[in-house]
Amino acid sequence: MEIVKLKEEMIMFLEDMGMDYREIDFEEETNIFIKHMENGLAKNNLDLKMIPTYIDLNREIKFVEPIIVIDAGGTNFRRALVSFKEDEVIIEEFQTFSMPGSKGEITKTEFFDTIVKYIEPLLNKSTEIGFCFSYPVEILPNADGKVLSLSKEVKVKDIENVKLGETLLEHIKKYGYKENKKVVILNDTTAVLLSGMSISSKTRYHSYIGLILGTGTNTCYQEENNNILKDQLILKKKGKTIINIESGGYNGVNRGIIDKILDNKSNNPNEQQFEKMISGAYQGILIFESIKKAGEDGYISKEFYQGIKNILNISSKDVSDFHNSPYSKDNVISELLDMYGTEEDRIKMFYLIDFLIERAAKLLVINIKAIIKHTNAGRNPCQPVCISVDGSAFYGSQLFMSKFDYYVKKYINNEGYYVKRIKVEDGILIGAAKSVLISKDNR
Repeated sequence: MEIVKLKEEMIMFLEDMGMDYREIDFEEETNIFIKHMENGLAKNNLDLKMIPTYIDLNREIKFVEPIIVIDAGGTNFRRALVSFKEDEVIIEEFQTFSMPGSKGEITKTEFFDTIVKYIEPLLNKSTEIGFCFSYPVEILPNADGKVLSLSKEVKVKDIENVKLGETLLEHIKKYGYKENKKVVILNDTTAVLLSGMSISSKTRYHSYIGLILGTGTNTCYQEENNNILKDQLILKKKGKTIINIESGGYNGVNRGIIDKILDNKSNNPNEQQFEKMISGAYQGILIFESIKKAGEDGYISKEFYQGIKNILNISSKDVSDFHNSPYSKDNVISELLDMYGTEEDRIKMFYLIDFLIERAAKLLVINIKAIIKHTNAGRNPCQPVCISVDGSAFYGSQLFMSKFDYYVKKYINNEGYYVKRIKVEDGILIGAAKSVLISKDNR
């Protein structure tokens, strides 16, 4: 058995599929990403929406009453009560539920009624609500947000163009709560960026980036107001504004054959193309479709191919677990290999997964490099760019993290930009609460 030959076969397969990570020209792709960013700053763009958050980071923060925090994520819905006490953040009444609409399509009325039921035990404890909505949403100058679309396989009928804060307050009053409450809407990536600014640190950062890689993916950053040409309100002000890129919708990267197979089977074909190439909701599906295609094209044994066709899917956790321990019996890939596969199949699966994760990490660092190159941030080694990262697909895969850090060093650090990656526990909850304090004068 020639292991080098098995590796070359998987490289050849991915080349045939147009999905070989080595064929990605890093600098060329970075510059294309930047052009899409600039287009989105100048006008309403189809892929990179470049949504201004109207959050003024220079506004003085006053510590007030506890804040009800909602985190509507890709898989889970979380709520808590968050208080700031000088340098301390206190999180209480924390609870996790299923995300409404993640187990089948529901109406928008059912969506908001479910949210009210989730947060009802907290409604008498605060008049302030920070609502983190992890989907494309247009943030309005009054801190409300209008839903643009849903992704990550969550389905809510007729929710597009609904104002989240206004509608939530209507449903809260419907349940008998007469006290006036105020809601601030923000994206999870913005919350992660704000959490990076909230933690005490002796490091002086030049700027901040928020990065999510979980069920979905997204990035945000600080943009000079005079570059946000499409928004006259911001353009007239001095300073910077956080821009939610909505990078999961990026369509500037050439997709491979299997990318298109996955896209055609999804709930939202031709949308969220970048997200489908790298995020946790699709990683397992992408590799599952890749294995089946490898079987069709004769790259794996017929017996293993038949075994693969008998299952419905492979999860991102299965992928990570197999790569960490190829002989473990705790994941679907290993079980199928034990039942139907050969040792050559096992080695090929290892390489196939490794190469596709490598591609995902490289693409994500292109996203980060585009932000840093566009803003020319982090040139001073004493004042790096703070990249605040959140998401299960990132921290749940040591393989992905190591490849991400490798490309950061190769294409960012080695080219004279300095960054520091951090993780803030419960960062989305903390950032959502901070957004309420910053946005008090907007409402």
